[in-house]
Amino acid sequence: MRVYVVDAFTDRPFAGNPAGVCPLTDPADAGWMQRVAAELNLSETAFPRPVEAASGAAGRSQGGEVRPDFELRWFTPAVEVALCGHATLGAAHVLYETGAVPCDRPIRFQTLRSGVLTVRREDDLLAMDFPAVPPTKADPPAGLAEALGAEPLWTGRNGQNDVLVVLPDATTVRSLRPDQHALGRIDARGICVTAPGEDHDFVSRFFAPRVGVPEDPVTGSAHCMLAPYWAERLGRAELVAYQASARGGEVRLSVRDDRVILRGGATTVIEGTLHA
Repeated sequence: MRVYVVDAFTDRPFAGNPAGVCPLTDPADAGWMQRVAAELNLSETAFPRPVEAASGAAGRSQGGEVRPDFELRWFTPAVEVALCGHATLGAAHVLYETGAVPCDRPIRFQTLRSGVLTVRREDDLLAMDFPAVPPTKADPPAGLAEALGAEPLWTGRNGQNDVLVVLPDATTVRSLRPDQHALGRIDARGICVTAPGEDHDFVSRFFAPRVGVPEDPVTGSAHCMLAPYWAERLGRAELVAYQASARGGEVRLSVRDDRVILRGGATTVIEGTLHA
């Protein structure tokens, strides 16, 4: 089968967040998918598979609801995750670029724990319709400030078990050199640090050593938490964010009630054949 590496949330190679994409034609064992993700050793690998009932086209059930076109699962090198933005972007990019889905049609992905996710082309970008997972204020976990090397102004948690840490400014976010071992002891999927931006509405970084990802370059799912937080704080629903990792990436956001629209570019950097 074909396998791809796609740089997501960027318009050029070797930037943004690289995702593995392994399009399936038949059901696959979860253990095999986990081993493929570990072999590719990227922060996430996506496995889209056509929904048989849809017969390659968006159909409708007897109840009238639109059927999804593809099932979608995501794996880090260590675990399966409930939601991943950049690998969803990568999967949609591959399906459009290979002609599996016409460019003027939306793609509906059925996921195990995040419902149906819709992706569509908007000019040169892909727009993903994701559930919002806003944070609620919470006490900082023990050892958080020491692990980050910075004192939080505010901390919260969301339904994905991510911790949001608000820091004073973008310079503090960019200069963090956290203790990954100490962060890995915190009971959370990931630690997301953020601050007001300079050329963007806000900046962020995302650390997830507990699930095998020391620092994720650009994290779509984290922006489902960041977008509602900053929309309320800044008083507007349209935002432009920058994830300030070494690779870096820009995410354009729209907050719509309990949904977040994430927009970004993508480019294929590797296409090959998986023999295992």
